Amino acid sequence: MISQPSVKYRPFPQVNLTDRQWPDRTITAPPMWMSTDLRDGNQALFEPMNAERKLRMFKTLCGIGFKEIEVAFPSASQTDFDFVRSLIEENHIPDDVTIVVLTQAREHLIRRTMASVVGARRAVVHIYNATSKPFRDIVFNMTKAEVIEMAVSGVNLVKEIAAGHPETEWVLEYSPETFTGTELDFALEICNAVTAAWGATPENKVILNLPTTVELATPNIYADQIEWMHRNLARRDSVIISLHPHNDRGTAVAAAELGLMAGADRVEGCLFGNGERTGNVDVVTLALNLYTQGVAPGLDFSDINAIARTSEHCTQLPIHPRHPYVGDLVFTAFSGSHQDAIKKGFAVQKPDTLWNVPYLPVDPADVGRSYDSIIRINSQSGKGGVAYLLETEYGIVMPRRLQVEFSGEVQKYTDSQGGELTAANIWELFSRTYLDSDRTVRYVDHHLFEHGNEQGIRLGVEVNGVYHLLTGEGNGPIDAAVHALKGIGAGGRIQVRSYEERSVSASDDAGNAKACAFMELMHASGGAECYGVGMDTNIVTASIKALISGVNRLELAGGVADAKAA
Repeated sequence: MISQPSVKYRPFPQVNLTDRQWPDRTITAPPMWMSTDLRDGNQALFEPMNAERKLRMFKTLCGIGFKEIEVAFPSASQTDFDFVRSLIEENHIPDDVTIVVLTQAREHLIRRTMASVVGARRAVVHIYNATSKPFRDIVFNMTKAEVIEMAVSGVNLVKEIAAGHPETEWVLEYSPETFTGTELDFALEICNAVTAAWGATPENKVILNLPTTVELATPNIYADQIEWMHRNLARRDSVIISLHPHNDRGTAVAAAELGLMAGADRVEGCLFGNGERTGNVDVVTLALNLYTQGVAPGLDFSDINAIARTSEHCTQLPIHPRHPYVGDLVFTAFSGSHQDAIKKGFAVQKPDTLWNVPYLPVDPADVGRSYDSIIRINSQSGKGGVAYLLETEYGIVMPRRLQVEFSGEVQKYTDSQGGELTAANIWELFSRTYLDSDRTVRYVDHHLFEHGNEQGIRLGVEVNGVYHLLTGEGNGPIDAAVHALKGIGAGGRIQVRSYEERSVSASDDAGNAKACAFMELMHASGGAECYGVGMDTNIVTASIKALISGVNRLELAGGVADAKAA
């Protein structure tokens, strides 16, 4: 049973590195990046990319800023071989970009691979052979010496062929495949043999790629392995240590970060973690993790949506909506408490200051995302999210008690209807609740006049479709309107508890600025209380509309229906 301890699997042994240094280090600069989307990523697809999709992906990777791109496994198929040739012969490779091609350390495959890149300005030839004991014993039936000879022979062949094509700058990359499952002393021995065979120098460095071909242990073990190699490699100043983490344990990003802290110089991975089995390390996540720590990653993800859509087109794989930084829902809050905190964070966040918005580790605008989708409303949402959407989309800044009241209306609606509400849905519900004119009492017009030391008003309303002209006096327009409403049996039963007026950022169709009035009413007897809201280009009109909205909200229809005109 999976829930019981098992003797089927054994823990990976610890590395004998008692004075490890990586835990005390931080990453202060980006690594060298190498994209393997067109090779490792491509071979992991249900349907490998065709030429059009591969070229589109290649151009996208160049636009992001990758300077090394593994473009193919040329000996694997004619399609891959032809793609490499088309990149070179049709001049698709920018001057500052180097293509990388992969091959096993076997003579006929190396020759075919070298032929594919003839004529390139600069090319990295990446050869590999598996080095761990299971492969030596089970797959190859070879001794350690024979495995070393396989690698060295491959390097010598690359070197020989490269000498015949001096027009190309040749770089060697070597991977001891299954590095994390290989005894460290043997991994060191074979890597040193490779750099010696190539004649590595500080001016002609060898890339030693130390992959987690299969992720076997926790990221700290990988970091120990990298630091041990970093300390013990011969010709360290002539070597670029590269990482190629896979994600079998789900910790590839962490393994890469700790590997960089342990002394690595370079990272290979795919956009959004595509690759064999559970994928390669996710370069987007890794790079943006650096960005959130103040380290410029050297890759441009400022339009992450466009990159995501291109990746989905080329790979035919969807990106999970909760994928870090890029998923459609990662900058979205449904939870009421999250929405409230985010809204308050945006309210105090100042330009050109350290980012400090709760729940958002990165400013969505930095990756080309808008704020429109940050807060979305469902049955789990609260007043903060509702208020945020009305403010950002429609310019309505609600008083706090109105936020509480209206969020209750939203909650009732979502509980009964289910699903998610958009900003437009919220606005429709707000209008229906507070602004619609099809209530028992409907504002028609008004005229103000002076009456001694008081303000007088002639207020035209319709009650259940019947027009009434009401008159009242008070110490101001609102008080006068309250007294006027006594004519339909309403004014004497209400008290104005609070009143606020605010401008609305959006204008009407004629370009006139709008005002919004919020009036909190209660029964004179101290019973129920609620808000009324009015909008108009004239603030007095907006205030009177808010009063009538509140009257309707207090459900005075019974008293109004039998009232007589003043």
